[in-house]
Amino acid sequence: MTPRFVRFAAIDWSGAKGARHKGIAVALCTEGDAVPRLIANPAGGFWSREAVADWLVAEAAKAPTLFGFDFSFAPPFVARGAYLPGDAVPETGPDFWAYVDSICTDVDLGAASLLESTHRRHFYFGKADGTKAAFMHNRLCESHYNAHGGNKPSTVYDAIGAAQVAKASFAGMRLLHRVRGHVPIWPFDPLPAPGASLVVEIYTSIAARAAGRPRGRTKMRDLAALNDALRSLGSAPHEGLPPDDHGADALVTAAWMRATAQRPEHWTPDLLDPHIAATEGWTFGVI
Repeated sequence: MTPRFVRFAAIDWSGAKGARHKGIAVALCTEGDAVPRLIANPAGGFWSREAVADWLVAEAAKAPTLFGFDFSFAPPFVARGAYLPGDAVPETGPDFWAYVDSICTDVDLGAASLLESTHRRHFYFGKADGTKAAFMHNRLCESHYNAHGGNKPSTVYDAIGAAQVAKASFAGMRLLHRVRGHVPIWPFDPLPAPGASLVVEIYTSIAARAAGRPRGRTKMRDLAALNDALRSLGSAPHEGLPPDDHGADALVTAAWMRATAQRPEHWTPDLLDPHIAATEGWTFGVI
């Protein structure tokens, strides 16, 4: 079954400490070719993670919407048979999200304490931790994507540098735990019946590459580059001042989600089986 949605929301995410985050951008578009628009935090100012969760739950009830988040929905499991080998933690994605939420008291769904203290030995913060390669474990979808030229640069165990996704992903797992009772999360939950909303994991570089951006140059920092990408995805152009790179990523990814959500192959990747769906999940767009 290929689900049907009438709206598409892409959220560029942040795991930064604190309660408001410049790095969060939310873009929404409807069916057709209208340009996606950036959604402002209803409370004003920069988005908080909790405000994103509240907004998602409210919007999911209004119309069937596909929500995409740019973080890893679970750590690798299949290759080593555990998320955090040697530590007693749950062994399915939703149970692990609940565990992360239960042990993290960080402000605004943050999860830095999990990396920095509770499970510190599993994460690479620098040379004092040993060889970085020993921490570079991937999920099956990431290995598959990289083997076909994707070049995704990091894992949730890499907690150093601008490219790290560790804090963002574990903070995101707290959000997933909060919203799952309202909106199913693919592929941990089955595809919903027509008329329902759904949350998926996205990787904004996949959208940018699909829009014609070359590998290694996926960021769009001027209006011409942004509109070239939008037009290649069947979208009307963005008018006015160009957004920052977080906003541009969200706009292009929302347009890409709209252009690809009806393609059945995105919902039935060849390597996705029930065990992977329950433990690691999958990135929408990796086929």
